[in-house]
Amino acid sequence: MATDFTEETAADAVVDSFAKTPDPRLRELLSSLVRHLHAFVRETEPTIAEWERAIDFLTATGQKCDDERQEFILLSDVLGISMLVETINNRVTGQGGLGGWSPQEKTATESTVLGPFHMIESPRRELGESIDFVGTGPPCVVRGRVLSADGSPLPGAELDVWQANDQGFYDVQQPGVQPRANGRGLFTADADGGFWFRTIVPSHYPIPTDGPVGQLLLATERHPYRPAHIHFIVTAPGHRALTTHIFVAGSPYIDSDAVFAVKKSLIKEFTQVDDPEQAARYGLDGPFCLANFDIILLPAPAP
Repeated sequence: MATDFTEETAADAVVDSFAKTPDPRLRELLSSLVRHLHAFVRETEPTIAEWERAIDFLTATGQKCDDERQEFILLSDVLGISMLVETINNRVTGQGGLGGWSPQEKTATESTVLGPFHMIESPRRELGESIDFVGTGPPCVVRGRVLSADGSPLPGAELDVWQANDQGFYDVQQPGVQPRANGRGLFTADADGGFWFRTIVPSHYPIPTDGPVGQLLLATERHPYRPAHIHFIVTAPGHRALTTHIFVAGSPYIDSDAVFAVKKSLIKEFTQVDDPEQAARYGLDGPFCLANFDIILLPAPAP
């Protein structure tokens, strides 16, 4: 017998409509989503006008997206969802060791958010090449090794790197001002797992505020700034892919990242080097900053 759609029966009615969903995971996700959304609506009791405003907000968020701008990722970032998903999907799951942690796995490099500007393919570059083609910021060298959790090097590991310029803009934000793929590079680690590249010290910057996410921050009196950082995606055969950052120690907003992405282990010193001989070894002719960043990957789980 049909049941009236009421506040008490609404969630069950919708969940029951998914009963024949062939994919069990899809059925689980949709059922949980409906129950949580219905609980939120019952708790907050939005007016019709508020509900329409929410629909308008989501519509505008979608309309702001294009090939080089992902407003929904930005929304996920400022709500802390991106970092929550990253954290859940990169739990350390070792068996043994104190509290169930494997001593080796405790050393793995922590993950953080992808961000909304990994929108174009990074050009392949040789180790030691510069990813900066504007040259307006302080010169910098980033170096390190890619290692497995047991300390063994991972030769041939790939590092996809991207960053903002010294004014806080990514290349896709300034077409015609920055060269295409400025601040981006795809590197392959050497036989010892080593990598290094030249760039400039990035700047802190505001996330885009000219769309719905910016309106949300304004309405809640939150600042839009991210501390200075460089993005990495690191992959190696037989290991979990890692999405992470290196943050510039002492950067403004290091304690209040608008997307909640800072982890203490990822904050690194960008040390000033004035030695001409060291500069020459890196193909530079003046003072520069040096950042060291060893990256430790976890083995991929057994199939």
